[in-house]
Amino acid sequence: MPDSLAGLLQVGVLILALGLAWRPLGDYIARVFTSERHLAVERLTYRLIGVDPDGDQRWPVYARAVIAFSVVGVVLLFVLQRVQAHLPFSLGLDNVPTALAFNTAASFVTNTNWQAYSGESTMGYVVQAAGLAVQNFVSAAVGLSVAVALIRGFTRSRTDRLGNFWVDLVRGVVRVLLPLSVVAAIVLIACGAVQNLSDNTVVTTLLGHHQTITGGPVASQEAIKQLGTNGGGFYNANAAHPFENPGPFSDLFSVFLLLLLPVALTRTFGRLVGDVRQGVAVLATMTLLWGVLVVAVTALELHAGTLEGTETRFGIPSSALYAVSTTGTSTGSVNSFHSSYGGVSGGLLILNMGLGEVAPGGVGSGLYGILVLAIVAVFVAGLMVGRTPEYLRKKITGREMKLVSLNILTMPLVVLVGTGIAMSFSAPRSSMLNDGPHGLSEVLYAFMSATNNNGSAFAGLSADTTFYNLALGIAMLLGRFVPIVLTLALAGSLARQQPVPESAGTLPTRGPLFVVMLAGVTVIVAALTFFPVLALGPFAEGLR
Repeated sequence: MPDSLAGLLQVGVLILALGLAWRPLGDYIARVFTSERHLAVERLTYRLIGVDPDGDQRWPVYARAVIAFSVVGVVLLFVLQRVQAHLPFSLGLDNVPTALAFNTAASFVTNTNWQAYSGESTMGYVVQAAGLAVQNFVSAAVGLSVAVALIRGFTRSRTDRLGNFWVDLVRGVVRVLLPLSVVAAIVLIACGAVQNLSDNTVVTTLLGHHQTITGGPVASQEAIKQLGTNGGGFYNANAAHPFENPGPFSDLFSVFLLLLLPVALTRTFGRLVGDVRQGVAVLATMTLLWGVLVVAVTALELHAGTLEGTETRFGIPSSALYAVSTTGTSTGSVNSFHSSYGGVSGGLLILNMGLGEVAPGGVGSGLYGILVLAIVAVFVAGLMVGRTPEYLRKKITGREMKLVSLNILTMPLVVLVGTGIAMSFSAPRSSMLNDGPHGLSEVLYAFMSATNNNGSAFAGLSADTTFYNLALGIAMLLGRFVPIVLTLALAGSLARQQPVPESAGTLPTRGPLFVVMLAGVTVIVAALTFFPVLALGPFAEGLR
């Protein structure tokens, strides 16, 4: 009972804090992306990269800019890792092996932050700060930019222009992510998170053994790791490490950070489309899905009562809240080992990612993901009443539905094909530390996490092999950029339309009925796709 009350209190405080930040932050982000004024540092950046900040781009140009920028990011981060031994503050560490360097470059550029390595023993300070942390900022800004471009598709008419990717990217970093990260880093330092550039420190333990303690710019990376829904830990233990997550307050603050921008963006969406209630409906759907999973996973873990894989500083309620929030926001940060969760609760964490990372999803990606599902919901409603479906005064025609269908099918296809290949050959199976349903859960979780750009790991899977480094790297790239291109194509298609007036047959999309319908469509799509493999893996384990 005390644990249950503590859990309820944490959730209450978290919801209150998010509620207080929702309106001012959401309105601020809306102003950022509608302002006609360029800051001095932004104008300098545009001159350096040769961009006309006042030029609008068609969706193919916008998409090519996203892909080109990301390809350059992969190449630069790959090279940085391969020459690490020659960089300052390398701590005497070797160059990162080729396959692992590719996996890590793909991981951080796609906002996945999957880590097949131990951070403190693999990456020097320059790679951590100039490579990984930089990608934490820009990959989150890419997701934010795509979400804003999709909103413009709903708000603009008879045009093929979606804005300027370079302006959206720079503003996302300079005006949103950097200021918030500075504040978050200061709070984390005050909580006790490490922030320095000191060399490794060798200490003598109580038993007379020697242990190497690694410092580094931890708090600054931790701030954008959570705020940008990235998740890559400075240390192998991630947010279970006291240098990253010193205590209960920093733990709850971390959950607040990873939910902050996805939640606030629903207010931004409402403001930009001219109807705040539309944003409230999206937020209510996200909250419903998140809340049900928090209650279910917490109840199951409290009933089991096991502390295996749980950091005792936080306990079961905090660990369950963290686990549901991180698997629902494509963050990947963990303060407990998900492999140690019960079969059913572990399966729910996998299903949470299988929803498409929309509860509430990553920075930008959660919003454009749930808007794609909203189009499916209004399409189903249109079929029921025999009318052409509409959403936000735009008709949903066959072209839009083809783009939406391809978008929704991409992730399950990559996840299931990748899992099937990994389970079919002996070399990948040798990485599994467990047989039977739990082993299948480990592999399924890995591909689900990679393709959904989540980055958390089930543990128990030795993923630093050539097969997994390449296969999961490819899954990350496909899972990130195929939906982005399809989303931008959808935005371009919507922007060309002329708004249609609402009529008696138009489905209201700002009330409780739509919230329930959207949540139902989200769950049904994921369940129909993944229930068979979940039944063979985590759910079968839970029935033992």
